[in-house]
Amino acid sequence: MTKSINNFFVFILILLGAQSHALEKTVRYNISEQPNAIQIETIGEGKPMVFLPGFTTPGSIWKETITHVALNRKSYRVSYAGFNGIPSIEMPWYTNIKNSIITYIQEQQLNDIIIMGHSMGGNLAVDIAATLPNKVSKIIIVDALPCMREVMMPNVPVENLVYDNPYNKQMLHMDDQQFKNMATMMASNMTNTAHKKETIANWILEADRKTWVYGYTDLLKLDLRDTLKKISCETLIIGASFPNLKIAKENFEKQYANLSNKTLKMAPKSKHFVMFDQPQWFYEVTKAFLANEKK
Repeated sequence: MTKSINNFFVFILILLGAQSHALEKTVRYNISEQPNAIQIETIGEGKPMVFLPGFTTPGSIWKETITHVALNRKSYRVSYAGFNGIPSIEMPWYTNIKNSIITYIQEQQLNDIIIMGHSMGGNLAVDIAATLPNKVSKIIIVDALPCMREVMMPNVPVENLVYDNPYNKQMLHMDDQQFKNMATMMASNMTNTAHKKETIANWILEADRKTWVYGYTDLLKLDLRDTLKKISCETLIIGASFPNLKIAKENFEKQYANLSNKTLKMAPKSKHFVMFDQPQWFYEVTKAFLANEKK
């Protein structure tokens, strides 16, 4: 198992990951005894549009997107515990983050929600839409697969993916320079935009190491392909064309086969961070999907 994870780890990361500032507010939200499982910044007024970033990525990544595509909606920009300067929480990390967002939506009585999620945020969008089908009207999934393990590690049984394994121990004890070198290499595989590579690397370096290591274990175990059957809302899937358009598109079509009401758009000449590599194309595709929104 360790060898398989070591061989594919870098490639797995490729899949992962203002308007009205006077109205911007920040809320730290808890579930049970978990401190600050999520942090939510709200911007503007109107029906809710929830923006979920990818792994290690702060909610602020959506600032430009919100300016271009949020229409007349109130934006909810989410950041996760263990990243973006937010203290870490206990494992299972992904489950606690998901439950915290769902609880927030329920307690705030949000309805007619549009969710946009990048990478792991796309997985969360699927989970939330399946759990709260009467509250979510549309989802936009940006370069996320419902089961990345199937693509990157097809011969590794999910039962083998545990927190306490030799590879995770190696990552937890890697010295700062080794970790920096690895983060730099990973960032170069996530975007074609040169000046954004350092930004992505810094998000990795600033992350809580335990959250970074164990959180990936959670994501590798995730398989939402059957969950897709529970989703009826209109869905836009935006995929990066890396490593090439043919392979990437085939993976998306196969993995989202159980999702009925979907539109797939592949971003040209883009790696994982589509909003960095093809921003104008990204905004136009998203606005076209939202064009029939009631004013």
